[in-house]
Amino acid sequence: MRKSGSNFRTIWQKPDDRETVQIIDQRRLPHEYVVQDLRTWRDGAVAISDMLVRGAPLIGATAAWSLYLAALEGRNTSDQSAFVAEAAEALGATRPTAVNLRWAIGRMRSVIDSADRGLDLVSLLETEARDICDEDIEISRGIGEHGLKLIEQIAATKQGEPVNILTHCNAGSLATINYGTATAPVYFAHAKGINVHVWVDETRPRNQGSQLTAWELAENGVPHTLIVDNAGGHLMQHGLVDICITGTDRTTRTGDVANKIGTYLKALAAHDNNVPFYVALPSTTIDWTISDGLRDIPIEERDPEEVRSIYGRHGSELCSVDTVASTTNISNIAFDVTPARYVTGLITEHGICAASEEGLVSLFPSQAPRKE
Repeated sequence: MRKSGSNFRTIWQKPDDRETVQIIDQRRLPHEYVVQDLRTWRDGAVAISDMLVRGAPLIGATAAWSLYLAALEGRNTSDQSAFVAEAAEALGATRPTAVNLRWAIGRMRSVIDSADRGLDLVSLLETEARDICDEDIEISRGIGEHGLKLIEQIAATKQGEPVNILTHCNAGSLATINYGTATAPVYFAHAKGINVHVWVDETRPRNQGSQLTAWELAENGVPHTLIVDNAGGHLMQHGLVDICITGTDRTTRTGDVANKIGTYLKALAAHDNNVPFYVALPSTTIDWTISDGLRDIPIEERDPEEVRSIYGRHGSELCSVDTVASTTNISNIAFDVTPARYVTGLITEHGICAASEEGLVSLFPSQAPRKE
């Protein structure tokens, strides 16, 4: 089942083997739908670092299930809790930018630290990983319901013409457990019968827009058009974009947003053309400990080979093809930071707010600074 809102999930326990966790190998999409088994926590670490899974919420969920697998492995060691703790340290180093990774590992570690001696650690971590996934679906549902209101407002002015939404990278079902963040309002609007159309950035270098977002939207019957990364500004200049909605891997308490490289440029173009630019984020991607995104968010730089080659189908074969000379030096910066001043608003599971500390605290009052 691949449609958002059905029984689709991006990570699950194998139906006939609870000691195996399964994921979709997203590197193979859209040409092949391949399910990959994770049998050890190291399998989970490879899945995260090599991007079989990606998207902040799914990265966190994969880390959670990987610690469950570590607990299974650790049953045969002298100190199961220490074994799981070592796995947690290694998993935490797999991807530096997405804050959900650290959040999920911290949540699983708290279960370990608070568990009474003699309790079944495997069962406790299994339950916690399942809860993390179930909660993420409800978070995405909340984002969809609140973001739907923005699309409804635009649709009311369009007299039946499509609401044109531009997105960047993949912040859909494949980046979460289901529904997605940036795509959740789109799916809700489409299900309600609103005429929507999505401009999909290809999102180089890994083409997560063309290979993942476009595939997702097609599976769900949502009208969409693939564009090259640099076409968004042109479309905005000609009035062909009504709203931009992207996801985020980490957002500061002041509303700065780290997302896939190129997001900042879309925000600048939107600002210049008076196009509303919204960021859809689960509360789990808010880093309440930092306030300056440019200074404090670690930016991952990945393998240059991701830029050097491109993956796709040639005839009947799937392959990677080099597109530049072997002597070319390559920089592969994976994320950029969009300052809060270019973000029209943040769409969370609790509602929509300004991209500011005041805005976020209005939705999450428990995070308000303590008064001395």
